[in-house]
Amino acid sequence: QVQLVESGGGLVQPGGSLTLSCTASGFTGRTYTFKDYAMNWYRQAPGKERELVAGNSRQGITVYISPVKGRFTLSRDNPQNTAYLQMSSLRPEDTAVYYCNIRRDGDSFWGRGTQVTVST
Repeated sequence: QVQLVESGGGLVQPGGSLTLSCTASGFTGRTYTFKDYAMNWYRQAPGKERELVAGNSRQGITVYISPVKGRFTLSRDNPQNTAYLQMSSLRPEDTAVYYCNIRRDGDSFWGRGTQVTVST
């Protein structure tokens, strides 16, 4: 079974930076490998719905929601089955649990999330 594990979350002061990682495994014997999936980062703040933060399509197009444009960067290292979310100029409103997700056709896999807290 494909598994995703996020890491890199933590407590950071406003204006600070963090880089989240998402490492995938379990592709042995499967038709598709990590590079064949679209890759997304979501977040869910307390009392709010989960929202897409950044997405990278299989065609290599990356999109970001407006609040994070220019501050967050999604990248992926396909040979290492790993994706990253570099976050800078963090704001208190970025506080949330961040989840990575990969999907293709009818398949969608999620990690368990990593907490990011932006506070003094």
